[in-house]
Amino acid sequence: MPVPDPSDDPLSRERAHLTHSRAALRSMREDVESLDIRDVTANWVNAEVLTRQIEERVKALADLSHTPLFFGRLDYLHSPGADQAEGAEGERFYIGRRHVHDADGDPMVIDWRAPVSQPFYRASKKNPLDIALRRRFGYTGGDLTAYEDEHLSDPADSAGDAATSKLLQQEIERPRVGPMRDIVATIQPEQDEIVRSGLGGSVCVQGGPGTGKTAVGLHRVAYLLYAHRDRLARTGTLVIGPNASFLHYIEQVLPALGELEVKQATVDDLVAHVEVRGKDEAPAAVVKGDARMAEVLRRAVRSHVTMPVEPVVVVRGSRRWRVPAYELEVIVRELLDRDIRYGAAREALPQRIAHAVLVQMERSGEAPDDRVQDAVARNTAVKAAVKSLWPPVEPAKLVLRLLSDADFLATHAEGLLTEDEQKTILWARPVRSVKSAKWAAADAVLIDEATDLVQRTHSLGHVVLDEAQDLSPMQYRAVGRRCTTGSATVLGDLAQGTTPWATRSWEEALTHLGKGDAVVEELTAGFRVPTDVITYASRLLPHIAPGLTPVASVRENPGFFEVRPATADSTDSAATMATEVVAACEELLRNEGSVGLIAADARVPLLAEALAAAGLPHLGPGEETTLTTRLTLVPASLAKGLEYDYVVLDEPRAVVDGEPDERTGLRRLYVSLTRAVSGLIVTHAAPLPPQLADGAGVL
Repeated sequence: MPVPDPSDDPLSRERAHLTHSRAALRSMREDVESLDIRDVTANWVNAEVLTRQIEERVKALADLSHTPLFFGRLDYLHSPGADQAEGAEGERFYIGRRHVHDADGDPMVIDWRAPVSQPFYRASKKNPLDIALRRRFGYTGGDLTAYEDEHLSDPADSAGDAATSKLLQQEIERPRVGPMRDIVATIQPEQDEIVRSGLGGSVCVQGGPGTGKTAVGLHRVAYLLYAHRDRLARTGTLVIGPNASFLHYIEQVLPALGELEVKQATVDDLVAHVEVRGKDEAPAAVVKGDARMAEVLRRAVRSHVTMPVEPVVVVRGSRRWRVPAYELEVIVRELLDRDIRYGAAREALPQRIAHAVLVQMERSGEAPDDRVQDAVARNTAVKAAVKSLWPPVEPAKLVLRLLSDADFLATHAEGLLTEDEQKTILWARPVRSVKSAKWAAADAVLIDEATDLVQRTHSLGHVVLDEAQDLSPMQYRAVGRRCTTGSATVLGDLAQGTTPWATRSWEEALTHLGKGDAVVEELTAGFRVPTDVITYASRLLPHIAPGLTPVASVRENPGFFEVRPATADSTDSAATMATEVVAACEELLRNEGSVGLIAADARVPLLAEALAAAGLPHLGPGEETTLTTRLTLVPASLAKGLEYDYVVLDEPRAVVDGEPDERTGLRRLYVSLTRAVSGLIVTHAAPLPPQLADGAGVL
């Protein structure tokens, strides 16, 4: 790329390059739109497939007006590598969300995932990586309005440290209105190492609030699709989140990076073999989610196999071929010893019996071929034997029997579950059919396990599992089945585990996932939560996760933080609290950005009425904010993974008391306290939890 005249105004030159780059992207899109496939498709099926691929390509080349086409520039001292076609001494590269080239094929913008872009994230004064200058760009809407230079290879320039970048800091602290956005312009070196780690290995990221672990996981998917597109196009990728609200919140990140094919789901979506209409009490859910249930199910499935007591007699023409019971037993035991899927073994059994018949035929002088063996395997006598020895198993019916038949459960849970545990998961009333059963979420996971015991679950190339700390061992196994031949990126924070079965250690969780060799990385630098807010919330860490390193905020803006007790002389504390909560929301809505009102689930209806009476429209979790409706009322149980510029947290004591035990309640409170990006107001009439009370007040 030719070096522009240095006498030109730098900002004007960069704006001109942006204009030319947008024009080049438009030309690329128009080239795709103008493709004529009428003479290159053999039939309508191929035409449909190719048309869809063209449509997806056009979408991927969309120019989003408010999304910068490039956000940085690298000026290399030397060629980035002889094998780089665009590499030339003194060349500069504009780094953006996707590759853009001009009519001659010369790059206008380099994809942030390309190897030549990596120094944008990792170069420093100590290790410049052959970069003379790194330039960051500032935008207002879609207009380029500023730039900032770091002369990394100049010893005289002391400003070449990314931590001092004002534009970087502004981008990190930019208000959050609407769904989650990508962080492609602000990825830090420790995050970039995780993002660019190879497809062959699994990674677990432990990260406190605001450390960017979710963004890292999503950008890792985008990077892997860039580096291994053909392979992942065949095997598939999946992002798993805790609930639909969370998935809605993050759903625009990958499309903004040009990746449109990544599917999203919750664990409940993955195991939706039956309709979930019931709900377990915590003790029952804990037992059903325990990894011991996998062995209970394995025993129950294999119990359907019976040993033969009669021979199989196959009649072909005038000949009768007899396979004695002892020989059949050898075949059955060999299949059991191989410990393959129940369904696969059942499919193999008639062929094994037919092979025994063919051996007898050969001994008698006949010369049967494979067609004869297949015919014998389909023989009525062989089919009857298979049905008797290795009957079909329906996973849902199997789990139904385990949960409703005390004797059946006791037989297969012996030595695994105590009598009390068995009573805990047994249904109080008998259930007649799968359709009439009020299945709970944990039951669906058991059915998924049983389904895999019968028939292998399809494996994807890569799975991202977010908020993993809340999964049970059996849920980990359900996710692990979806990536047995692929890899995984596991994201979570042990301090934010709010289920009774929350993860105790990543090593244990990764073992259940089937990825015991995964590398565990810890992110401790906080980019989202202001210093004063995370410091206050971290008072809870010794009580909920004593072994974790507190998050250290790197934000220059300390943020707005205040704890507001209710008026002391109030005679109606509930009404007063609602009034004060509404007042706090009105105050924060005067600022730019989104506002989240987080409260214990039981208090949400009361606060909804108060907001309506005050004429304050509000949204539900996961709904997209607008210029006129920027307030979201969030039950504490759904706050995890979400973020708002400003947060009002109502009654911390009620958040804690809304959980089955204090430790879980304190973890829920920790999550709720750390959803704010710019400011937090804590309102309360009841005493604060003692873990927070010391030193509480205005900071």
